[in-house]
Amino acid sequence: MNPANKLTLSRFGIAFVMSIFLTCPIPFGKILALFFFLIAGLTDYWDGRWARNSYGVTAFGQLMDPLADKTLVSAAFISFVALDQLVPAWIVIAIVVREFLVTALRLLAANQGKLIPAGRWGKHKMMWQVAVIFIIIFGLAIREDIFPLFLSPQELQTFLISYDYYFHYITLVISFLAALLTVVSGTIYFWQFKDMVMRNA
Repeated sequence: MNPANKLTLSRFGIAFVMSIFLTCPIPFGKILALFFFLIAGLTDYWDGRWARNSYGVTAFGQLMDPLADKTLVSAAFISFVALDQLVPAWIVIAIVVREFLVTALRLLAANQGKLIPAGRWGKHKMMWQVAVIFIIIFGLAIREDIFPLFLSPQELQTFLISYDYYFHYITLVISFLAALLTVVSGTIYFWQFKDMVMRNA
């Protein structure tokens, strides 16, 4: 296994560690979760760069790279549900189900000796998901790890009334938009490969 594919596989472990820091009451856990999320983003960049420029694109990498991305995204959104449904469960279900369905489509294609690369809509979807996850974790890190360092308990309690109100609605809106784009991109995938699906249905 070449280094690019090893880097891809590391993203599965990073997703697990990130979810621990997100959901467990660990000091500065949200900052650490944000750190690991950024590290995962770097592995996504570098495994693709190494594959294209140094080690060659492999069938394993083409299959596992999007699967690692989906695992990271799913781990983050499921963690948000665990945090008192910071993101509503129905939004997360829509995102995760879409990812499972597209993975199943890729496996169906692979069974026939074909590969389905990430399309333009899929890449846009991934960028939106990453941006939404970053904003939410960043907001949590500020709320739980940064503000308590500078505000007294009474000041913090007063300030968080307004902060939580706006953070809740911003999170809801951007998560809904990400879910909508996720569903649309998945529908486009199935429409493009509908003939293959119907032949094997």
